[in-house]
Amino acid sequence: MKRLFDILFSFLGLIIISPLLLLIAVLIKVTSPGPVFFQGTRIGKKGKPFKIFKFRTMILDAEKLGGPSTAGDDPRLTGIGKLLKKFQFDELPQLINVLKGEMSFVGPRPEVQIYVNMMTEEEKKIILSIKPGMTDWASLSNFHEGEILKGSPDPEKTYMEKIRPEKIRLQIKYVKNHSFLIDMGIIFKTIAKIFYG
Repeated sequence: MKRLFDILFSFLGLIIISPLLLLIAVLIKVTSPGPVFFQGTRIGKKGKPFKIFKFRTMILDAEKLGGPSTAGDDPRLTGIGKLLKKFQFDELPQLINVLKGEMSFVGPRPEVQIYVNMMTEEEKKIILSIKPGMTDWASLSNFHEGEILKGSPDPEKTYMEKIRPEKIRLQIKYVKNHSFLIDMGIIFKTIAKIFYG
């Protein structure tokens, strides 16, 4: 049921929001040099790496100028990138990953290899046992992660101390207790967060 839901609604979602996706793509292209999409490597189910689709929110070669954590005042963010991050619109292209079967609508957010390496073997065994998702309890808990990191002299350290421990706990909680009804609740809460804060 979960996979059927993912296929159906990622396909419909891409069709319905295609005008918005096109508008965002044009704005990115005309306001800063570089590609429309950012395709970073993330770790999926059973530790398998895949390329995640996101709208590019940063300047070219941003990964060479800083770590994977992004504060709301990160100087690498472009003008349109700040707006996309605020409303989480940079995540919309991940509907492609959901349609391809690399992700699900709901599941632990996929991490870069460096953060996966920091997990204990037990954490890896649990969190990587299912497909990563576009949203989950941890995403709702730290919906505006960039604002938490804003103003920090060391965003990476702040992320490790203030965000990551609770994120891991909530991801494990989700994997151990997930169901289709819980997924529906998380999806509706995520939509409400986007539009109502």
